[in-house]
Amino acid sequence: MKKVKMPGEVALFVAVIINSLGIALMTKSNFGISSISSVPYVFSNAFSIFSFGTWNYIFQTILIISLMILNKKINIGYIFSFLMGLAFGKMIDIHELWIYFLPDSLMWHVIYFIASFFIIAFGICLSNNSMLPIIPTDTFPRDLSAILKKQYKYIKTTFDICCLTTTLLISLFILHKAIGVGVGTVICALTTGKIVSLIQSFLDKHVEFYRYILSDSIKI
Repeated sequence: MKKVKMPGEVALFVAVIINSLGIALMTKSNFGISSISSVPYVFSNAFSIFSFGTWNYIFQTILIISLMILNKKINIGYIFSFLMGLAFGKMIDIHELWIYFLPDSLMWHVIYFIASFFIIAFGICLSNNSMLPIIPTDTFPRDLSAILKKQYKYIKTTFDICCLTTTLLISLFILHKAIGVGVGTVICALTTGKIVSLIQSFLDKHVEFYRYILSDSIKI
């Protein structure tokens, strides 16, 4: 079967749009958000001086600095990744403006969660295949798996669980209640890595990604 060709630039653009949508939609579901996003979300509740989107790129900046330390060098690709994280955080704030007006009921919340879960997993795959600097929350587990020479799905799951633990600690010790954490958060922490791997296998068979504009001179 002939593969569909997709420019990496298009894949990354779509990933930023839909992943930020997925995060905002998952927040709307009230089932708990993904463990990675739960960290900036709980900070936005504990320290409301900054919005959810702003705390997102503060958190992502920390991840980029951590990768630079682990690699013991400054990678220009990580600088671009930070800029993508900035755009991602701004898009979350934009999506939240209109998602606020969506209907509220248990049935709709279930739909929001299921849709956002698969939207985020698909967006992660698009980011990973773009061959371009991607947002730090996606860059971190991808590059850490290469640094540690471990399979992505195991690193992704471990990273999610660490984020979940951090969120619970901040919630309980600062807010004295669980914020942004629910059954959906646990589902995301335990299954996102596997679902991403399954979607990636499908894309490997049916889609060919390539660089269209940016040259290979950018090290990522």
